[in-house]
Amino acid sequence: MKRKYESEEWFKDKFSGQMSIKEALRVLLSTPLENHMNVKSGVHSFRVRLTYTHSEALRKLQDRLPNNRRRDLVTVNNGNNLADSHERTVRNGDNHSQSESDSVINRTLDSMSDHAFCELFQLPPAKAFKPCQLTITCCRVPIYIGGRYLKFSRKVSQSRWIIDDERMGEASVEELVGEKVCLICRGDDYKFHAAGREDIDVRMLGSGRPFLVEVSNSRSVPSVVGVQQITEEINNSEQKYVRVRNLKLVDSEAWALMREGEAEKQKQYAALVWISRPLMEDDLKNISSIKEMEILQRTPIRVLHRRSPLERKRVIHWMMVENITGSCQYFLLHLCTQAGTYIKEFVHGDLGRTHPSLGSILGCRAEILQLDVTDVKMDCFD
Repeated sequence: MKRKYESEEWFKDKFSGQMSIKEALRVLLSTPLENHMNVKSGVHSFRVRLTYTHSEALRKLQDRLPNNRRRDLVTVNNGNNLADSHERTVRNGDNHSQSESDSVINRTLDSMSDHAFCELFQLPPAKAFKPCQLTITCCRVPIYIGGRYLKFSRKVSQSRWIIDDERMGEASVEELVGEKVCLICRGDDYKFHAAGREDIDVRMLGSGRPFLVEVSNSRSVPSVVGVQQITEEINNSEQKYVRVRNLKLVDSEAWALMREGEAEKQKQYAALVWISRPLMEDDLKNISSIKEMEILQRTPIRVLHRRSPLERKRVIHWMMVENITGSCQYFLLHLCTQAGTYIKEFVHGDLGRTHPSLGSILGCRAEILQLDVTDVKMDCFD
């Protein structure tokens, strides 16, 4: 059709762009289904997925694909035959694996020239004599529960942390909050999203850190009373590791807003610091006089194995020292910084990889003993 009419204006206007088979099938089926069921179809939080599988056609397609694309499909399907894997994923409801296989096929077909496509495939296609398999699944689009969390333990990580089948720490905020939300919403699964993160040994205090729990296929959308029940379930747990506040049901736009605000936010900290000499009165004045100081931080040694080796400019907005009675070498450092500042490295200097550092400003060795996040300044779930 393209070869015959591609020079015609009507063809250029209506058919020059590609329409996926999925979209074509949706257009063909929508009206007959509406008429048969006496309903209207449209965008809604409740969705009906119709999955059509034809094993024989899939095998023929696999045989005709170029060798490099066949290898991609074998990798996606863990070394199994495409048709067998496709049948199994449909049967098990594994939409993610199925989508990966389909995307490899679509990318392959999209990259083909018209000539190569005509060489590989019969046009028009041969009639299929075996019926396809139809699987119908119903699901709800994800719902989002957002708020702020506070973490009171230095043995609780933000996300689930397991190395070689061994749990690091006693629990995680992700599990303590996400599992309660998912259970009450009767969802299939959940994802935990937060505006930044703190180390496992750092407490999250003050107003808390903004977060979202994304619940897949929730069978119950909580009311205001239901959200309050979730809050009470989390806050009244025996361990008292975590609390949540300002919990509410939000839409998917809250996720984008949280991500946008994350880059602009300021964070406040309280750090217990030791220095190698007595703290003098001039030191207090010197530290408190620092405003909007720019520092340069290379990727810290402690995270270099999992982060790119980059140099980052960060801003220390202000600092203030609080003396500890009976001690001249220990003090509390209160500071406000730009998002993404490595506070531990700013204190001790990280072998010169952060400059200036608190140690270089005071002209002595400085070590951070404990750290708390005391505020995350974002217009989100306040």
